[in-house]
Amino acid sequence: MIWLWLGAIVLFSVVEAVTAGLVSIWFVAGAAAALLAALAGISVTAQLVLFVAVSAVALAATRPLVRKLTAGKAQPTNADRVLGQTARVTETIDNQNADGKTWTARSTDGAVIPAGTQVRVTKIEGVKLFVEKIKVTEGTI
Repeated sequence: MIWLWLGAIVLFSVVEAVTAGLVSIWFVAGAAAALLAALAGISVTAQLVLFVAVSAVALAATRPLVRKLTAGKAQPTNADRVLGQTARVTETIDNQNADGKTWTARSTDGAVIPAGTQVRVTKIEGVKLFVEKIKVTEGTI
């Protein structure tokens, strides 16, 4: 059982190292506790119970702390900052790809929007901005 627990520690450590979030660190703690029990000559059943118990306690103790530390204020990206802003169409939006442009724009409703039209950015999907015409009333710009 000593080799089994050593293998489990290595396996769970490798899984933890190659993933972005906390995935298996609790099982490393449980396997380490079970390894100590195996070295002390405790029964296999007790080792398994210890593995499960220590893993569960480690998870229960650390998960809320991890969530609290990682739940920071979301910082908008540059892409997020264009949502709701107005712009002027410089090329007709015909819902075909505009190669070589920083932003590819599509009309929200699929309509063709001629160059020079005032639009509002409504959403972003990948590198595409979805825009809608701004309704201009008489006497306003």
